Amino acid sequence: MPKDTGARAEQRARTRSTLIRQGRRLFTEHGYGGVGLAEIVAAAEVTKGALYHHFDGKAALFRAVLEQVQQEVGEAVAEAAGARTDPWEQLTAGCRAFLNASTAPDVRRIMLVDGPAVLGWREWRALDEASSARHLGEALTSLVDAGVLAPQPVTPLAHLLSGAMNEAALWLADAGGAQDGEQALEDVWSALSRLLESLRDRDN
Repeated sequence: MPKDTGARAEQRARTRSTLIRQGRRLFTEHGYGGVGLAEIVAAAEVTKGALYHHFDGKAALFRAVLEQVQQEVGEAVAEAAGARTDPWEQLTAGCRAFLNASTAPDVRRIMLVDGPAVLGWREWRALDEASSARHLGEALTSLVDAGVLAPQPVTPLAHLLSGAMNEAALWLADAGGAQDGEQALEDVWSALSRLLESLRDRDN
């Protein structure tokens, strides 16, 4: 009996992983509104009953996909920041990593375009704050504590910078077909760097 139970649990995990993987691919290619449950279960080679065993419906599957995408972006930000020891360099490296990660087609479509529309702004922000936005807030808090940034409430500043970077990522994705993608990224980074530099406390 324990072996059978373990095998069933493994099969359930594989099914859930396949649904998320295929959902992510389809949501990226067609957008949330352009994908039906029939397409998802066909791509995953499972029944609708199997999908409903794991998720309440398409929106719940999308939420799981979004959580995965946001976690990956957050990990990229944390890895880039963690490779630095200077607090200011941790902030800038994390911000650049966010821009790099967010311009990927699946991240742009799922995290920045469909995410707020499907889940609603409040729930989307809650997920965002648990991933890359949390790392941004932690970095800003460290800089205020170190005197690199002037004493100020960190939460509104983190929201302002997060919003600016989300918008920049959307612009980068749209501008990719109109101009060289690498140059567009450098232009955005140059503007963001000046914005970040303006926040530094010049008395310290």
